[in-house]
Amino acid sequence: MAEVPPKADGPPGPPALQFSIDDAVASGVYANLLNIMHNPAEFVFDFGRAVPGRSDVRVLSRVLTTPVHAKQFLNALAQNLAVYEKNFGPIRTDFEGSRTDSGAPVRPN
Repeated sequence: MAEVPPKADGPPGPPALQFSIDDAVASGVYANLLNIMHNPAEFVFDFGRAVPGRSDVRVLSRVLTTPVHAKQFLNALAQNLAVYEKNFGPIRTDFEGSRTDSGAPVRPN
């Protein structure tokens, strides 16, 4: 006889989300620059790519969201960075003092 799981006390949780993704979106876009703008009603995230030796930045994707969702994104990113660093070690961000053989500053991608 199969066991019936015990009923949870309290209200039921939110339903599980089912994600779907188109092939074109699934391949992703590489971005090494983020510009953030905001007004009282929304946040705008422009993801772009900076290329060494060029001053122009090509914006590849723009995401608009509410301040509440921006705050939730910040918290989720902080949690995921903590898990990443626990598993793989600290992420270096101290590249400004480093130099390559050519003497040019090394910038993280």
